[in-house]
Amino acid sequence: MSMINKRDDNPANRDPITGAPGAHPVGVGVGAAAGGVAGAAAGSIGGPVGAAVGAGVGAVVGGLAGKGAAEQIDPTVEDAYWRENYAHRPYVPSGAPYTAYRPAFQFGWESKDRYPGKKYDEIESDLEREWTRSEHSSTLPWDKARPAVKDAWGRCGACGCG
Repeated sequence: MSMINKRDDNPANRDPITGAPGAHPVGVGVGAAAGGVAGAAAGSIGGPVGAAVGAGVGAVVGGLAGKGAAEQIDPTVEDAYWRENYAHRPYVPSGAPYTAYRPAFQFGWESKDRYPGKKYDEIESDLEREWTRSEHSSTLPWDKARPAVKDAWGRCGACGCG
């Protein structure tokens, strides 16, 4: 399955109004509005024409920033997915509560945002160091957390490009 299909299948990455893949229109709109205001303010130095040009450029840049923010991983969707599916993962012992593995899943999906464009194998040693320094390592050591972190990174909600 391609990255696009996984991304398009995730409800968090679909427009809630049309169901089409992409960013939520509110995120894009808010970004465009904020960018327009900022651009107009910056362009006001050049007078009315500068303000108009600045507003237009700011709206485009702000809209793109809003689109990017709207496409970020939805933690509510990710948590619901893992809560529903964790018990079927081969590394989770039978009867283990979700709360035992939730920090590792969350660490995985959040790490995807912290290391944009990176593959899991490129940053695994960094993730291990971060996990080992975290409060969660005392209850779930890295060797137990690692498969859940990698699993959540691979699903990642936004692109599935693990």
